[in-house]
Amino acid sequence: MTEALSTPETAVNGQTRDDWLSTPLGDPRGYIQPHTLSEVWFHTGTACNLACPFCLEGSKPGDRRLERITYADILPFLDEAAELGVGQLSFTGGEPLIIKDLVRMLDRALQIAPCLVLTNGVDALPRRLQKLAPLRARPHPLAFRVSLDYPDAARHDLGRGAGSFAKSCLSLQLLHAAGHRISIARQMEKGESPAAVDAAYRDLLRALALPVDLNIVAFPDFGTPGERPPVPHITESCMTTHHTETSRREFMCAYSKMVVKQSGRMRVYACTLVDDDAAYDQGATLAESRLKRVMLRHHRCFSCFKYSASCSEAKSH
Repeated sequence: MTEALSTPETAVNGQTRDDWLSTPLGDPRGYIQPHTLSEVWFHTGTACNLACPFCLEGSKPGDRRLERITYADILPFLDEAAELGVGQLSFTGGEPLIIKDLVRMLDRALQIAPCLVLTNGVDALPRRLQKLAPLRARPHPLAFRVSLDYPDAARHDLGRGAGSFAKSCLSLQLLHAAGHRISIARQMEKGESPAAVDAAYRDLLRALALPVDLNIVAFPDFGTPGERPPVPHITESCMTTHHTETSRREFMCAYSKMVVKQSGRMRVYACTLVDDDAAYDQGATLAESRLKRVMLRHHRCFSCFKYSASCSEAKSH
């Protein structure tokens, strides 16, 4: 089953219907047709305990571009996810661990599916670790992905503040000792040698007495919210020439959605990376948004196209 293509009838953020469907040269725009809904992301809000200048969400202390969510806000979506058979629930921010209701949210979410929490690992996580302990007894496992931009302290701390690297490493050790699955998010650089970078991280993990086979998720520079850097346009031809049906199914927007809170309303967006463009708002429920086609118009779509970037760690889709 697929759902008919929905398109904005009027301009949204300066975007016309024609611009949504076609590139500036008039070529049919590339798209992803979702085939399932196996992962739901919850954005806990753009408030954060750090103010990293490169943050793709523009997060910082007190930020309200995306509002903090509460247990009451997400309970209907958790119930809906359970009804739809969603197999993975993930939480991002901002910094999820500064959210008052997070432990309560996870307690309910872990009754439904495995959960992943993205965190910078600085200050908030060690403070809440004891309250997370009872969640180990829930039916599904709780995992954490800690941001460790580079495998050395000086480069990491340049963007996140002095001492951040050591704190994030300690959080990895504490989470591992507590029995949680852990992974790392890192920054990707142009011209890097992925094998060399991977080896440097493995050496660091050995030094920290952590498993050397941890999943390391690499992200290109996505820019900050509202930026519109010039990137090549993705056409239908791009998606059929450079991708197969199988590889198109691996795009996150083929199997996941993200729930955010904006202006007091809970909304479902097509992807974790496009919440700065209202054209990707796909509705108020998971069911109505589940199979809506996603046009690859946002500049971050090109990063997914070029680098196979993905926020997901779900095993199958």
